[in-house]
Amino acid sequence: MADSGEDLSRRSFISTALVSAVGSLGIVAKVAGSQRTDRDLTKLSIREAAVLIRKKQVSPVELTNACLARIEQINPVLNVFITITSESALAQARDAESEVQRGRWRGPLHGIPIALKDLFDTAGVKTTAGSAVFKDRIPAEDAEVVRRLKAAGAVLLGKTNMHEFAFGGTSAVTFFGAVHNPWDTARIAGGSSGGSAAGVAAELFYGALGSDTAASIRQPAAFCGIVGLKPTYGLVSTRGVIPLSWTFDHVGPLTRTVADTAILLQAIAGYDPAETTSQQMNIPDYSAALRMKVSSLRLGVPREFFFAGLDPDIEAAVNNALEILQKLTAGVRDITLPASTQEPLRAAVRAAEAYTYHAEFLVRTPELYQPETLTRLRAGAEIKTTAYIQGRRDVDFVRRTIGKVWKTADAIVTPTTPVQPILLSDLTTDVSTSVELGTRTIRNTSPFNVYGWPTISVPCGFTRSGLPIGLQIAGPSGGDAVVLALAHSYQQATDWHKRRPTAFS
Repeated sequence: MADSGEDLSRRSFISTALVSAVGSLGIVAKVAGSQRTDRDLTKLSIREAAVLIRKKQVSPVELTNACLARIEQINPVLNVFITITSESALAQARDAESEVQRGRWRGPLHGIPIALKDLFDTAGVKTTAGSAVFKDRIPAEDAEVVRRLKAAGAVLLGKTNMHEFAFGGTSAVTFFGAVHNPWDTARIAGGSSGGSAAGVAAELFYGALGSDTAASIRQPAAFCGIVGLKPTYGLVSTRGVIPLSWTFDHVGPLTRTVADTAILLQAIAGYDPAETTSQQMNIPDYSAALRMKVSSLRLGVPREFFFAGLDPDIEAAVNNALEILQKLTAGVRDITLPASTQEPLRAAVRAAEAYTYHAEFLVRTPELYQPETLTRLRAGAEIKTTAYIQGRRDVDFVRRTIGKVWKTADAIVTPTTPVQPILLSDLTTDVSTSVELGTRTIRNTSPFNVYGWPTISVPCGFTRSGLPIGLQIAGPSGGDAVVLALAHSYQQATDWHKRRPTAFS
């Protein structure tokens, strides 16, 4: 994009202002100046890129081309994408550029390239859920969250790879081949939103959407060293999202910073009268909420269950994080959270609901499923009606009563995962072994899908071998702003989120 003399004369002021606004002198100065490269552009956060777009210092077309070039370079190694929508993305970017030039800036997602986990329906674009069953499926309508992202002016780069039908935590069980972790390509990126997490970490795009039924946003976020938020149940519409379990499914953002998570959540949150699980809630300004003072927050730490059998490196990193949070807040105290009883009831409900959605396809084309997915789905047929109904009643009871914990705490902190990301070579063709390994990684995350509370994972350290470690922060239903504010304050006090995989830097 050509620059006028006036544009060039404003750059010194813009660059200085951005240093104060977003604290990234090196990258932002390069991008606002004339020596910018594609790599400078892909390193930006959403927040940084949005300021530059609004000031007409960077074009959405430049951002999109930079991302597409990096995707061409990196995607063959990580296997992040199932479908790349280059042409439509560039068309959206040109439209965004034209609107911004005419003074019609829509907000901080306008012209920002992002990606979607491949179970969000996209009109005219394949939505496969990582499965041969849906390999040729082209929806006629967008999912509600996709509609909202388009309304916000986001540029959609394509659909990311995932664990087949979101029924697992490795993103290695997929018709399109395993997703690789950018910190160590021999390991899993996590799942089921593995492609979304790996792509954000490797800076192929600025943010992504994922889904979370037991861990599928937070666990891959932890394994890939980024931020992942499971919002309050019902805050974000799941209409047009291929379901795993209607009772536990959540939709949320994956980004590199909490500030960027707030921007994405703002765009997708809100009541959807056409979605039965959607709830009417107050929607605050999530970005403004990041400035909330957290010094009065009481933090609860449920050591029983959540801290049992931790990897030593994870335990050390989380304890260090708790020391920092102790100084930022009103204090940290041990609490009791009856999480150990949640998995059986969640498993029965999830299995029955998953089977219900897939029953027709299991009869028609069972051979198209991956063996692990087929085994797990068929197990749902064995769930008795009485067990499902009782399980569903138990979930409702827990969601009504578990809130008493908030009498003594304002937020809860745990490790996101108890173990490091698994080696891909450890995942065998033996289904029970593969499932057991994956299940171990989601132990700490799955209870919060039962509770329905907003829960975020943020980077809090690294193992001795250089793998990221995640810290999980939860708040009461509807308390997404509090969770974001606390997570943001922690990020401001640390620099773990600023580190990038050296192999792709």
